[in-house]
Amino acid sequence: MDTMSVVQMQQWITANVDVAELRNRRVLLIVPDYTRTAPLPVLFPALRQLLRPEVAALDVLVALGTHPPMPEQQIRGMLGIANDDPCDDVGLFNHAWDDPEQLSTIGVLTEAETREISDGVLAMEVPVQINRRIHDYDVALILGPVFPHEVVGFSGGNKYFFPGISGPELLNFFHWLGALITNVGIIGIQDTPVRRVVDRAAKLIPLERRCLAFVVAADASPYAMFYGTPEDAWRQASEISGQVHIKRKDRPFRQVLSCAPTMYDELWVAGKCMYKLEPVVADGGELIIYAPHMKEISITHGASIEAVGYHVRDYFTRQWDRFRDFPWGVLAHSTHVRGTGSFADGVELPRVQVTVASQIPREVCERINLGYRDPASIDVESFADREDEGVLLVRKAGEHLYRLQDGVSTAFPAE
Repeated sequence: MDTMSVVQMQQWITANVDVAELRNRRVLLIVPDYTRTAPLPVLFPALRQLLRPEVAALDVLVALGTHPPMPEQQIRGMLGIANDDPCDDVGLFNHAWDDPEQLSTIGVLTEAETREISDGVLAMEVPVQINRRIHDYDVALILGPVFPHEVVGFSGGNKYFFPGISGPELLNFFHWLGALITNVGIIGIQDTPVRRVVDRAAKLIPLERRCLAFVVAADASPYAMFYGTPEDAWRQASEISGQVHIKRKDRPFRQVLSCAPTMYDELWVAGKCMYKLEPVVADGGELIIYAPHMKEISITHGASIEAVGYHVRDYFTRQWDRFRDFPWGVLAHSTHVRGTGSFADGVELPRVQVTVASQIPREVCERINLGYRDPASIDVESFADREDEGVLLVRKAGEHLYRLQDGVSTAFPAE
């Protein structure tokens, strides 16, 4: 499938974004942070040029979820704003998920609703909080990519509201719901209980919602773009993502070197190198998250993760009284990185060995229940072209999902 050039992207925006419905209205543009591959340096200037003369206001809110705030200069660079451009016609804002003063409760999901939406997996009343800045606008316009995603199935669409600009309660609820279903059971699937939670919560947002969703290649050039409601634009984009972002293999691999791009500067996001590859690692195999640039577990959640460690789902569910008061989003991240496995009679048996090759010290990795390897000991090219031996090299991991062909077992073939 061919990708779009810069000129084609600009022409597409002019032809497809409905200026008339936005004219004289206050528009809040919601964008991803730097941890997503996206052609924002092309798309944002094109949207700004098209909309700013027509709308009453155009501001940008970075959908950080719980990621650290971005410095303004970094936001400007991500959006393609030139150094000599004062950009005084557009406000640039970070989301703050943990500041109650910046959040607004817009409703609740009732216990009956969450039971229905989750197919009975998790039932509780959950307040729906969102960045209170939305009340200053008439239209929320999402601008973001769609990829296979470990919690919701495919990212994008209303996920830019929840968890992108939401408070912690709903975030923790549906991340744990996704963890109970498991990464392998949810990633790369369109209709999931978590997607239904996100879409239901979005209906409570008291302003119009629009979305420009796109599907990109590894170099950020789009295969396709879609404009409309978040639900419609996301569904069309996720169908394309399912075609171009899912790679199928005819055998499992006993060792995978999963190379984290530099935009994954914490294990919190570099965990995607495991999420996207877990389905093709053989039983008892090893996945190495190779991230020589990475120093942190998580700036935001590091203390909680160090207290909990990385474990399979049942390690938590079978000791729930011990862990229920930790942030459920942290527990979910823990299980997604550690992968599937069992916990019985006090013995934890993960299906896959997860090894981290980064600047995180050996003693820290061992304390949090992950393997360690000195990144300097790894010759990346020695992993190349060895798929017949059961060794897989993924040079930019985290956005393409790897699956086995239908009917292929994760048991590694006998020699």
